[in-house]
Amino acid sequence: MTEDVKPDTPPRKMSKATRQQQLIEATIETLALRGYANTTLSEVARMAGLSHGLVNFHFQTKENLLSETLQYLAEEYRLNWTAYLAAADPSPAAQLDALLRADLDPGICRPSRLSAWVAFWGEAQGRPLDQDRASANDGLYIVQIEGICAALMAEGGYGGHAARVARILRITTEGVWLDMMTLPQPYDVTESQATIHAGAAAFFPRHFGPEGLLQAPEPSLT
Repeated sequence: MTEDVKPDTPPRKMSKATRQQQLIEATIETLALRGYANTTLSEVARMAGLSHGLVNFHFQTKENLLSETLQYLAEEYRLNWTAYLAAADPSPAAQLDALLRADLDPGICRPSRLSAWVAFWGEAQGRPLDQDRASANDGLYIVQIEGICAALMAEGGYGGHAARVARILRITTEGVWLDMMTLPQPYDVTESQATIHAGAAAFFPRHFGPEGLLQAPEPSLT
């Protein structure tokens, strides 16, 4: 007599961290579908296929849930760009190229992620959000890209203001994200990347072109 083999089923109990991550992922999807104002504990529970009581047990309030979701997205973003930097050549041009490519990584550049970010950006002006950790991550990114731009200017003999150039490149990337979410017929990822690289080429023409990092930049004559 052989025993019946039961199909694999998800565990009835998850660790606290795993369950919270599940609920945060459901919150991201809910934000993408319903927007900030219409994201409630009940809607998140429905998205996750869980009870309202379980969501309430882990986060107590909508504000707590959204705050933790924002921190989750910010940390995900930080881990992504730092991984790109770590994998790239240490030259300033390669490091800048890595940062510019990181923002279009398919792991973070997904409709649900982008929509959630747009939802949070839209609310930042209207109500206080717990953004301390998210702002700290933004600060790390800004310091990094400004330092890379300054190093590339020094190496390539470029003029300009490193902080302003870095700001323009950062705003370009954020604008591309918004275009991907709001245009009736958004351009694809290839065009998005070319747009971002066009910004780099405007400031560093001997190192960047529309296709990205130039393999053999011409020496500076200055």
